[in-house]
Amino acid sequence: MADTKKYISKEELKTHNTVGDLWISIQGKVYDVTDWGRRHPGGITPLLSLAGKDATDAFVAYHPGVVWNRLDEFFTGFHLKDYSVSGASRDYRKLMYEISKMGFFEKKGHVGFVTLCAMAAMFSACIYGVLGCDSTWAHLGSGALMGLFWIQSGWIGHDSGHYEVMMNKGLNRFVQVLSGNCLAGISIAWWKWNHNAHHIACNSLDFDPDLQHMPFFVVSSKFFSSITSRFYERKMNFDHVINLFAQSWLLLLSKRTVPNRVQEILGLLVFWIWYPFLVSCLPNWWERLMFIVLSFCFTGIQHVQFCLNHFSSSVYVGPPNGDDWFEKQTHGTLCISCSSWMDWFHGGLQFQVEHHLFPRLPRSQLRKISPFVQELCKKHNLPYNCVSFWKANLMTLATLRAAALQARDLSNPIPKNLVWEAVNTHG
Repeated sequence: MADTKKYISKEELKTHNTVGDLWISIQGKVYDVTDWGRRHPGGITPLLSLAGKDATDAFVAYHPGVVWNRLDEFFTGFHLKDYSVSGASRDYRKLMYEISKMGFFEKKGHVGFVTLCAMAAMFSACIYGVLGCDSTWAHLGSGALMGLFWIQSGWIGHDSGHYEVMMNKGLNRFVQVLSGNCLAGISIAWWKWNHNAHHIACNSLDFDPDLQHMPFFVVSSKFFSSITSRFYERKMNFDHVINLFAQSWLLLLSKRTVPNRVQEILGLLVFWIWYPFLVSCLPNWWERLMFIVLSFCFTGIQHVQFCLNHFSSSVYVGPPNGDDWFEKQTHGTLCISCSSWMDWFHGGLQFQVEHHLFPRLPRSQLRKISPFVQELCKKHNLPYNCVSFWKANLMTLATLRAAALQARDLSNPIPKNLVWEAVNTHG
């Protein structure tokens, strides 16, 4: 019987890669998601990163089975000519099916509840330390505790952005705005926009915003030529500085489509009312300054974790390729080895490979699936990099040092004298 299917080539599919003409392929079928892009819950950025390409693995990673039923409304009638699946992708999809079948995505445990209780206790202790104690040490300790509180707030915000930590979507949304906007001053809308782009284009220098922290954290000398950020839609100049508070406001006050914009802005205003007020309740400017410094220094531990997971891993330039999306995730991530009693500290991100391959999986299940992921990587000769927290720091510092030395050599190729060389040899 003759094949009545209509086909298009990969080359023709690649031409549909703009905001006004956005096609993707999923399991050999071609879909037109141009109009859907504006309503896509994950934003249009992830779709643009894979526009004109096969997006099967990314779709499998981010969408539950019920979403497959909606694909037919976007079907163009075309199938992808010479569509094939690599052995690694085939086994990855099979593992995804097995994990779903075992109910791991529904087994959330009590992590969310315990985290929220711990946050309530820490926040209450901070308030009491500032308002109910006269001791300077109590005030400084409250500043440090505020930083630790923000770390846990970040973890629950991260979890609620990937899957429902609460009983329903309404409560989950409440936790998102509470943990991000109200308690930390970071817009959850900005975080979703940023984080979705990071997951899809993991460690792409021009598509992954989590690597674009000029000029303080530079992981590749390619940044020195001011490459264009496809996320920020501008040149990444070497003298540019990114601030998370500012980025939140820039997004919410921009012309971009932002769901629940008013709600997001009100949440940020809550933060900028309670935090400055709490600081103002301290008896003198020295204690106020130290409270702020300590709170941000301690929450900085979380940002160290973010850097360790990707900075020392392999990077590339250009958009992700749907044909090797699974492989790119393993190459661009680094796991941290630790005992189970330290899981609270790492927030599940110590299993970075597992998290990137199964972003909807509750963090309480990441340790359980780790052996399966390691076996899959070993079978297909893919990296599964896992080191201690200490070694991960050394690897990250080595990456930053190498970039710093390259920056020095580019700006001053000839040493001025031996003293100058000795002082600047460590970047």
